[in-house]
Amino acid sequence: MSLLLLYLLLLKASATSFSGLTSLPVVRNDLVLRYRVLTDRELNAAVVAGRAGPGPYGLYIVSVGYFVAGAPGAFCGWLAMITPAFLIVPMVRFLGARAGRPRVRSAIRSVTLAAAGLVAASAVPLARDAITSPIAAALAGLSFLLLARTRIETLWVIAGSAAVGLLAGLLA
Repeated sequence: MSLLLLYLLLLKASATSFSGLTSLPVVRNDLVLRYRVLTDRELNAAVVAGRAGPGPYGLYIVSVGYFVAGAPGAFCGWLAMITPAFLIVPMVRFLGARAGRPRVRSAIRSVTLAAAGLVAASAVPLARDAITSPIAAALAGLSFLLLARTRIETLWVIAGSAAVGLLAGLLA
């Protein structure tokens, strides 16, 4: 895959998302399913690497670029991630005056709902690839419940899951 094509595909994913992970369906469709230069496992690893540290949610795009083409691919991913920021100022200026119109608000709501549906549809194959044992399934379910029903910080849920996973690996 050429670096220009990689940049354009990652730019499409970055530019069409409202937050970082809503670009996941686009990345998966283009790089995993269509061009087959990335696997679901590598995409999972890229998302984990992007979320492991502080920073924007879309930072995983840099890891995706790295998995596809090494350091030059990571640079393409970074460039694709920051390009929309340079384009948003003129767009906000143009659309800002029109945002109060009912049709514009309805369009924004529709696109937001469609993006949520795409993220949910992409999560299923990635979860299938990541959840490979009963312990992993239990950790995923418990983590979801804790995050959905309590005010426990995400960091503590991740740390607890990591500890249980390490302990299960040592005992196996």
